[in-house]
Amino acid sequence: MTEYQVEYVWGESSDVVNFAELSQVCGLSAAELDELVEYGALLPLDPGEQERRFKSACIPSLRTANTLRRDFDLDMFAVSFLLDYLLRIEALEEQVRLLKAHVSPQTLSPIND
Repeated sequence: MTEYQVEYVWGESSDVVNFAELSQVCGLSAAELDELVEYGALLPLDPGEQERRFKSACIPSLRTANTLRRDFDLDMFAVSFLLDYLLRIEALEEQVRLLKAHVSPQTLSPIND
């Protein structure tokens, strides 16, 4: 039997996904996602809504965290820390990109990206 891996690509970071879509795209079970929400590592857009929705921008970090979880046999508590740091890194990288866009190339130091 042949195993196929499906890659999903989300267009805009402002897109929203529901709980089932997030589970399917990231390869995490509903129970694992619930645990990440419980630990505060994954935040729904509106916690009061019955159907939880999330920003699609969290998908790459969740997928990376899930891959690292499998590779290093991490429990979900460790994954929650990992996910928090991955999301922080993404936010900082976005801030750097925005700052670089406002600065002339001549003023940037020759640090490799």
